[in-house]
Amino acid sequence: MMQVEKAGLRVALAAGVLAAATGAQAQNVVKVGFIGEMSGPFAEFGKQMETGIQIFLKEHGDTVAGKRVVVIVKDVGGPNPELAKRHAQELVVREKVDVLAGFAFSPNAFAVAPIATEAKKPLVIMNAASGALPAASPYIVRTSFSLPAIVPPISAWMLRQGYKTAYSLVADYSPGHEVETAFLDSYKQAGGTVAGSVRTPLTTMDFSAYMQKIKDIKPAAVFAFVNGADVAQSFMREYRARKLEEAGTAMVGTGDITDEPTIDSMGDAPLGAVTGYPYSMDHDSPKNKQFVAAFKAARGQQARPNIMAVAGYDGMALIYEALRKTQGKTDGDALIAAMKGVKLESPRGPIEIDAATRDVKQRVYMRKVERVDGRMANIEFEAIEPK
Repeated sequence: MMQVEKAGLRVALAAGVLAAATGAQAQNVVKVGFIGEMSGPFAEFGKQMETGIQIFLKEHGDTVAGKRVVVIVKDVGGPNPELAKRHAQELVVREKVDVLAGFAFSPNAFAVAPIATEAKKPLVIMNAASGALPAASPYIVRTSFSLPAIVPPISAWMLRQGYKTAYSLVADYSPGHEVETAFLDSYKQAGGTVAGSVRTPLTTMDFSAYMQKIKDIKPAAVFAFVNGADVAQSFMREYRARKLEEAGTAMVGTGDITDEPTIDSMGDAPLGAVTGYPYSMDHDSPKNKQFVAAFKAARGQQARPNIMAVAGYDGMALIYEALRKTQGKTDGDALIAAMKGVKLESPRGPIEIDAATRDVKQRVYMRKVERVDGRMANIEFEAIEPK
């Protein structure tokens, strides 16, 4: 009887030691739950962000403030708010992550915002660009960009070029609606005349009817916002097929329509298109050249980084800086407070997290598509400083 009791005591003691060791190990780990598009038609979006994260970890190591950083990846496939919400719940409850991150599509981020608020977990947006996102939760911080913030500089540039009439074409979902409102308001206020506007299905590949209508109206320019990947390819090809440039209608828009990963597959279609965006792969700075080289090393020499990769990289830089400031403490309120006002030197140039809005402050670059060394490139020709 005594031997059985001693054996039971040894098992209990061993279990206690193991539990203590496991608890201590858990305390020394910071978990980042990444929700992104890793499969399906938008897989490049998630892979861009993930590669940016990997580049940062390779450069800076997986340890900061005495804590080891672990990234847990969940595939949401595309605009799927319900799946994004389930992934977030699992990451918070089961995986016990300290930070949520990723999100290419705004509807996915909006769906997860209440979870971040309830769990008091920082939610680092690495692409989703709806202007309303930071207000959806006090725990949201963004390292990508806000679409409504980049549109007014584009409108002002268009009027300076003498484009006095324009037709607006945007994707029919919340960010597209925000872009449309921002463009119509800013363009009219700057003295332009809106010849018409249309919202197109988010994943449509057929722009023929829209382009023909624009050609019939004959505005001086089209202002466009559609998602990258196959959608942008179809959009730009139809613009060329309908010979709108020859008819006197210039192509202007956000950088999504000439997205770096897919621009070469468009043939000559994007040549001459002008876009406003926070980043170009051809941004001329030592840090960006280093970043592009690292991206190619990770994904292949033909691979091209876009703003999502940069925002993934900067998102990890922000998390690391916050952990340094909190000395490794992962309390959500402390981390968010530490993120406010952080200034970083990004591959895109200097950025800052606005202490009041938790949104990113950065330059908007006007870019024109040119052929450089046999490839298509978004060449920056004007930098507009943030207000």
